[in-house]
Amino acid sequence: MKYNRCGKSGLLLPAVSLGLWHNFGSVDVYENSKNIIFHAFDCGITHFDLANNYGPIPGSAEITFGNVLKDGLKTHRDEIVVSTKAGYKMWDGPYGDWGSRKYMIASLDQSLKRMGLDYVDIYYSHRPDPETPIEETMMALDQMVRQGKALYVGISNYNPEQSKKAFEILKELRTPCLIHQSRYNMFDRWVENGLLEVTNNYGVGVIAFSPLAQGLLTNRYLNGIPQGSRMTKSEFLKPSQLTNKKLTQITKLNQIAEKRGQSLADMALAWILRDKRITSVLVGASSVEQLDTNLKCIDNVNFTETELQEIDNILNS
Repeated sequence: MKYNRCGKSGLLLPAVSLGLWHNFGSVDVYENSKNIIFHAFDCGITHFDLANNYGPIPGSAEITFGNVLKDGLKTHRDEIVVSTKAGYKMWDGPYGDWGSRKYMIASLDQSLKRMGLDYVDIYYSHRPDPETPIEETMMALDQMVRQGKALYVGISNYNPEQSKKAFEILKELRTPCLIHQSRYNMFDRWVENGLLEVTNNYGVGVIAFSPLAQGLLTNRYLNGIPQGSRMTKSEFLKPSQLTNKKLTQITKLNQIAEKRGQSLADMALAWILRDKRITSVLVGASSVEQLDTNLKCIDNVNFTETELQEIDNILNS
């Protein structure tokens, strides 16, 4: 595994981190979830990313991870980085959503209980709250660090202006922002329009989620939609997204990947990691074999100018 420094902090994160958004909930087979997490750690993945609402059901991914800790991983607690988040709806009533101090603090307390931990390494504001001042949300993050319930703080889904304001507030509070978690892949490049410049200027690391566009940037859908694939059962990836234009782009990108001796998924991950401002990519996995396949991306993160131009031409076509 390759490890990258997270912004200007002292923390190193693996180039590939494991996200527990899917496949680790109460509806999934526990032994498979445990095997994936154990195997990830054996492969040098030291960062495990969660959120309060990951499941389904919400909260169950943290319970699964807590059980994996009990089953052996906890003896390696000082060798791993655990992150969790709050910002989306977690419980009913006015205090279980968005970014109030009330919600942010209560949510982390609940997350720690579910995982059986005294602290998390990174606690995120999962999304900005249009009705709560950013100052209040950032002060809640700062309070969690000062209480020893988190070592670092981060933000996710904040645009460049919101990020800049959050960074300034946290800097004044002397709990600087460690990391920004952003959606970033070949089909969704919004972070290139100002965000990466802001994070770089403030010395904040960046970790990319949905780096494979929910599976579109793989060879899985080149010949149609397989039964049982994510596209047949996910609310985030619909068959309507696989347009003729998109399929043509995926096919052409796959051809470049083959010339590079990579799978399309590996090239898509490597394409993100080629940018030194990116600390890590968050991958999901439904099996040990799938995780192994994605880990091959770190074998070649170098692109020629010709390759990059060809990729841009395809994406802009």
